[in-house]
Amino acid sequence: MDMTVDDLSTQIRQGRSTRLEWLAESVSLDTIATALTAMANAQGGTLIVGIVGQSAATIGVKDGNEVADRIVRAALAIEPRLIISYPQVIRMGDRPVVAAHVPRGMPHVYSYDGRFLIRQETENLALPPRELRRLFLERGDLSFETEAVSRATLDDLDWEAAAAYLRDDLGVIGETQLEQTMIRRGCLSDSGGKMRPTYAGILLFGKEPQRFVHNATVMAARFTSDTMTDKFIKQDIGGSLPVQLRRAEAFLRDHLRKDVHLGKGMARSESYEYPLEAARELVVNAVAHRDYSIDGDCIHLNIFRGRLEVVSPGSLPGPMTLDNLRNERFSRNPVIVQVLSDMRFIERLGYGVDRVIALMHERRLREPVFEDTHGSFRATLHNDPTSETGSTSVEPPALPLFGGIYNGIAVNPRQESAIAFLHAGNSRITNKDLQALYPEVHAETIRRDLADLVTKNVLRKLGEKRGSYYMLQADAP
Repeated sequence: MDMTVDDLSTQIRQGRSTRLEWLAESVSLDTIATALTAMANAQGGTLIVGIVGQSAATIGVKDGNEVADRIVRAALAIEPRLIISYPQVIRMGDRPVVAAHVPRGMPHVYSYDGRFLIRQETENLALPPRELRRLFLERGDLSFETEAVSRATLDDLDWEAAAAYLRDDLGVIGETQLEQTMIRRGCLSDSGGKMRPTYAGILLFGKEPQRFVHNATVMAARFTSDTMTDKFIKQDIGGSLPVQLRRAEAFLRDHLRKDVHLGKGMARSESYEYPLEAARELVVNAVAHRDYSIDGDCIHLNIFRGRLEVVSPGSLPGPMTLDNLRNERFSRNPVIVQVLSDMRFIERLGYGVDRVIALMHERRLREPVFEDTHGSFRATLHNDPTSETGSTSVEPPALPLFGGIYNGIAVNPRQESAIAFLHAGNSRITNKDLQALYPEVHAETIRRDLADLVTKNVLRKLGEKRGSYYMLQADAP
């Protein structure tokens, strides 16, 4: 159980709670089943049977095993059958009671006697239709991604992208099998005798997916401090899901700071402030597993001075909980996951949480933090190292970083690296030097970054053409 006897005693003294229901020994099977159903459809809870009254001097429990058997019979009367651990007979002071625990993250939506119930505050209430559908989607008993999009037609799909998927990712030559492949993959569905794209098909191959799923986007932002301020760089990333993943990766490469380390003989080595694979894995997992039926928000990729956050709409799906996150495998969007796997994003999906944790450990950075708010899921990376007792390894000194602000001026990560390079004992920097730190960035972008620092009076340009170089304004002759 996740509550001790002392915890139960405290809650009983305080009265009923959202995750606790206590009933008299003579309670009916119907009442027990109602309480268990409501807990299973909410966040779990603990049912206590055997308390006659809060002020009773004594209580009578005829037979703890008989009460426990009645609870089990009630659980099996629920549809589908609610499988829980066998109830325990415990003592609370001198009072024997029977405790049955319903864990968080139950895999289905449960009903009793045709009623779908949920635990809210201290009441067991009937689920309204809208909330019931939401729960079915969250638990994976319904699939949003395989529903046909009623307003969409086959013309709303990018068939060139679909053909490229068939050819390049599935190795199928010729387009005669294209429509059948899209049907088998769950991207097309027969809707009233007419073939239409499913939500998965629109998201993966749609020409304008956001016409049909408005917030199926990634909002990426780089802030200059540890809070959301008015100094930031923002990019709204739309398009199909594969396009979003490529653009989000480009944003990470452009806006994650690079730590430049000095070794022997001033030899330089560099790495992103977080393992790039870990940051990318979080984004891919968010795009693949978010709840697309929630239309009120998008995925947020926020890079702060000391942490990176990826927040996606929707709670953990099905049987997933924070406790079993590392071991459980479940997807609310198996069609999307399959196609992204076909497209070889599988190396970025990897083992999800395990992969991210391992990458952070390799860099001796703090373990990721995962939070389920029951409305969204947040994954956070921190760029401060762990303190490992007995560690004797010595890292070469990192070049100074300025948190996106230098002398009151906002600078991007590439500009920050250029300034840090000069502060680390190098008297000058060239376009070639900065290009070596960011080989994936176009040379013209590098030139504009340095020219912008000249305009902002941070650097001074010296020399001509190929022989030109830059120095800090204060150090320039």
